[in-house]
Amino acid sequence: MLTDLAGNPVDHRWQHSPVYRWWRHAVVDTVDQRKVMERIAEDSGWSGRYAFMTTMSAGIAVLGLLLSSPAVVIGAMLISPLMGPILGLGFGLALFDYTAARRSLVAVLIGSFAAIVFSALIVLASPLKAPTAEILARTQPNLFDLLVALFAALAGTFAIIRGRGDTIVGVAIATALMPPLAVVGYGLATWNMPVLGGSFALFITNLMTIALAATVMARFYGFGHYLSGQQGWTQTIVLTLVFVSMSVPLGFSLNRIARETVTASQVRTFLGKRYGANARITQLDIAFDRKPIAIQTVVIAPRGAPSDTAKVQADLSKRLGQPVKLQVDLVLLDPRAGAIDAQRAELQQASAATAAENAAADRVADLVALGAGIARDDVTIDRDHHRATATAARLPGATGATYRALEQRIDAAADDWSITLIPPSGGFPTIRFADNSDTLDATAQQAVALSIWQAKRWNVGALAVPGLVDGAPPEKPTLNQRRALAIAALLRAQSVQPVAAPAAGQAFALAVVAPPTPSEDAP
Repeated sequence: MLTDLAGNPVDHRWQHSPVYRWWRHAVVDTVDQRKVMERIAEDSGWSGRYAFMTTMSAGIAVLGLLLSSPAVVIGAMLISPLMGPILGLGFGLALFDYTAARRSLVAVLIGSFAAIVFSALIVLASPLKAPTAEILARTQPNLFDLLVALFAALAGTFAIIRGRGDTIVGVAIATALMPPLAVVGYGLATWNMPVLGGSFALFITNLMTIALAATVMARFYGFGHYLSGQQGWTQTIVLTLVFVSMSVPLGFSLNRIARETVTASQVRTFLGKRYGANARITQLDIAFDRKPIAIQTVVIAPRGAPSDTAKVQADLSKRLGQPVKLQVDLVLLDPRAGAIDAQRAELQQASAATAAENAAADRVADLVALGAGIARDDVTIDRDHHRATATAARLPGATGATYRALEQRIDAAADDWSITLIPPSGGFPTIRFADNSDTLDATAQQAVALSIWQAKRWNVGALAVPGLVDGAPPEKPTLNQRRALAIAALLRAQSVQPVAAPAAGQAFALAVVAPPTPSEDAP
């Protein structure tokens, strides 16, 4: 007779079936359920060790993300204690033990909140705020992420139930619970909503999948076998609804990728037919995020091929059933056999180089948009001169030094591109001198350099210098005048015009000078 964990007999009409006897003998009886539950309960609650390990894991993770170091990020995964409470939540749902489930859920929520806040504080204190490849990799969850979490959770629950918990380390790496939380903290600190939303969705996907997969595995190994049929059906319905609710949006994402692939194939086929069998499409770039979608292509064709791009665009719009913006770089070749082969080979090399340039430009545009916290369309790209310019969004607590460091970080990640990041309007840093000194030390020189950088980004050609006098300097300048002259010399060296302003004390702060109103007598 089947008994529950307290030793009470439980009778079911189907318990004498061959399938049930096999399941009871080969699966349930091989597991010490009481010992497993003790282990789950020990690791699933809130404790001082849990709080410490969670915050340390978050700190390691966010530093690894900012440094774009996979090794450091993996180290954060290894020490993350979030797996225990999530498995505890799953077993609590399997047993209808609301007390245990609530205890585990509270630990997960508090731990997640602590990880996000600690990560955000580190990002706010760090001069490195540009999004790295490790950060971007955790901002676009799809259906495959759900499947990875599902398989890893099944493996992890199996390891716990069968007493082979050492393999849980590998599962923690696969599901990556802590890095997405650190990216949420990064998105919160930089107020980058696309990054924050994408990484939070990835964490919720992993969290729910692991918890519910643990519920399924627990029931398979006989945990909660004494529950009523109504409770079993309730679990089945809830599990199905939750998995469907998570799978639908992720499935839409996968469907979007599939539709974009089909559209690209249709465009290539259409262009191939329109320009003839002897034409070759050497490059095809489609921006699906534009409205209408933007298509850029390079077509090599014999002379006499259709060159009316507007007509081709109209026909392509009809073919796809949606408006498009088509740009065709049509290369016409000499139809003679020997000449066309040679020209094709040469143009293919040029086309490959063009494709690489366009891909690099798109990557730089995405990098600048995410780093500046703006839309991709707000980034100005100069492909010919490899320049990208954008006006950064106002970040909470950010100073001019923050935006300058962000520009330098993006510029370093953009290879041979030149990045210009325009900071929001604001004041200049304070330039401090030592008592009774007119010498600019290293800190003061950095403040002047930052002021010059801000002025150039705002297209300001003149700055007001406190203590500077008009005309020639006096024979015996005062201390404030000598300080102003030292600042003015640095400004002139960087092609910024210093202008006289009222005298200051020990601390100087430059100011923007409004352009003079043109005189009516001016030529």
